[in-house]
Amino acid sequence: MKRLVCVTLAVCLALPAPRAEAHPHVFVDVALSFEGDGQGNLTGVEVTWAYDDFFSLLILTDMGLDPDGDGVLTQAELDQLKGFDLVEWPEGFEGDLYIHYGETKIALDHPVPTDIALENGRIVATHVRSFGPVPGDGLRVDAYDPTYYVAHSLKGPIRLPDGCVYTIREPDPDAAQEEFREMLSELGAEVEYTGADVGNIFSESMTISCAAPS
Repeated sequence: MKRLVCVTLAVCLALPAPRAEAHPHVFVDVALSFEGDGQGNLTGVEVTWAYDDFFSLLILTDMGLDPDGDGVLTQAELDQLKGFDLVEWPEGFEGDLYIHYGETKIALDHPVPTDIALENGRIVATHVRSFGPVPGDGLRVDAYDPTYYVAHSLKGPIRLPDGCVYTIREPDPDAAQEEFREMLSELGAEVEYTGADVGNIFSESMTISCAAPS
């Protein structure tokens, strides 16, 4: 999936645009289920990506799945599809999930695919990533694609161990676009900005609070 995204992104960036604005091309609803150790620490997260129906159709077509178009995959087809979005994992790619404790970025282990489904024309893919243990209280979680080709939305559900709650800060779309245009202005029109971290400008940010264990 990342290879397909990168190739298409390069084509899109080569096209002229009348006004510098960032527009995602793939839309993903994100669900997160965190594991804890019972001592107020978090130790891993199950990540579910529900892809938009158009991107899902592109993937199914590219892989030759569901040729009759009935929206139902056989077990063999599901087995073939499972982990499709984890095959291309370039060096430096962090899986569009970033977790910070204060100023410290938490290292996440390589993802392991655990489930796959096709629901109402949308591919729903699940994987798990372990980390830590790290204190849950004050942990910040950001789900975004740095290139903003993919727009991630924390639509949930979000599951946390007992004693933990979360809040989500929504971005201001107009302010984000203005910051994006200012970034391009500073880089210069002739400078490639595909390596710039622009996705975080448009992303939601989740903060976790956990009560001290009794």
